[in-house]
Amino acid sequence: MIDHRQYTPGPARGAQVQKDGEKWTLILVRELRHAPEKVWQALTDPEQLHEWAPFDADGNLGTIGSTVKLTTVGTPAAHVSETTVTRADAPEVLEYKWGGFDMRWELEDLGGGTRLTLWTNIGHRFIAMGAAGWHICFDVLDRLLSGTPLGRMVGPDAIKFGGWQRLNVEYAKQFGMETPNL
Repeated sequence: MIDHRQYTPGPARGAQVQKDGEKWTLILVRELRHAPEKVWQALTDPEQLHEWAPFDADGNLGTIGSTVKLTTVGTPAAHVSETTVTRADAPEVLEYKWGGFDMRWELEDLGGGTRLTLWTNIGHRFIAMGAAGWHICFDVLDRLLSGTPLGRMVGPDAIKFGGWQRLNVEYAKQFGMETPNL
């Protein structure tokens, strides 16, 4: 595992915000060097989610109709939410809710790589923070799939990380929002 101090995230990129009435949706796009089937496994398998995602899953998310408990990681009090997978078209589309928020993952084959797109609705005040957090999660995911794991960086550990703070400011500027005080 690589020491977190040796990791510096790249600039804020591949993110946008859509507003529909009071509903805000964060859209993040990342191109990964791994086949969609490999990325799909990382999005659905509880053991792999444990290595990079901001939640743990008590079951596999890869089957439509599956009921899975998702538990936030790195928060003062663990928040457990039960979700039902509403769409699982391997290895292309995955949909479920996490803590009441819609999660839609699309995987597009790029000829050996994958364009991964995440749509998640999120509170307006947390959009830049969420973009910064998912940016780091995607970096951790990419390194995990490459065989050079960084280790999970979520919750307060991510917020204390200087790269997250920079990304939070960059995404806030990109979205035309004030940076929330922590």
